[in-house]
Amino acid sequence: MASLREPPNEQAILNIYESMRSELSQIYSNLTDLEMQVSEHSLVVNAIQPLDQSRKCFRMIGGVLVERTIKEVLPAVHRNKEGLEEVVRKLYETLEKKKKDMTEFEGKYKIRLRKQDESKEEGSNKKEGNAQGVLVGAAVSASQ
Repeated sequence: MASLREPPNEQAILNIYESMRSELSQIYSNLTDLEMQVSEHSLVVNAIQPLDQSRKCFRMIGGVLVERTIKEVLPAVHRNKEGLEEVVRKLYETLEKKKKDMTEFEGKYKIRLRKQDESKEEGSNKKEGNAQGVLVGAAVSASQ
């Protein structure tokens, strides 16, 4: 477990940092997708709730379109929506934990993004002494 305590060189630190950034990006992507599904479920609920409960409707189950009544479909759509909302909530908790871990990692190894570094230099000209850190280029990812 020595590799978890102290990465051996700057390249290993950079690889770990890029992996952490990639994880954050993936979580953001998953959150966007799941929030869209929750929104779609809400639209369906709002559309069919005022209708006659005995009216027939169609539902996609495992790639198969099935004929049911609104009375049968509405509770299932509600359950699915609640399940998706729970997953979204847990993903937000995971996201916050990963962001905190990443901030601690940045502080521990004095990692600065070039974009952040340039704006800090313009804002204040402080001397940092002999402190050395890893300088990482700005990410190509549009999600951050």
